[in-house]
Amino acid sequence: MSNSKRAPAALAIELRLPNGGWFGEEELALVEAIGKERSIIGASRALGISYRKCWLIVDMMNRCFESPVVVTFPGRRSGGSEISQFGERLVAIYRSIGRHSANASKKSLEELTASLDWSFDPKARAAASESNPA
Repeated sequence: MSNSKRAPAALAIELRLPNGGWFGEEELALVEAIGKERSIIGASRALGISYRKCWLIVDMMNRCFESPVVVTFPGRRSGGSEISQFGERLVAIYRSIGRHSANASKKSLEELTASLDWSFDPKARAAASESNPA
């Protein structure tokens, strides 16, 4: 297969906030899953992530900002969580940053993609690193 038919390199955006918080693809997926499932436990099942990890991420996000990202209603059977209005805005801002970054870096990513060694095996590299620690 020629290099021109391969997918170009992609950006993974993670916002590192000045107060020590962060928001990235994993947090985005969790917020969206909570919106769909209407519960943290439902989102954890849908994403295959432990409930504890999901709860800790929600707690971090809610403490990180002045307004909560996810609103919880303990004890509800038909959905105990929902995305707040601010949470919806946070998702929109994150997606906007992603679009702008992707557009701004398109040519650079294409250049990097063109210079890749397509025989590289990341699994072999990881195994070599484990057997020969620095």
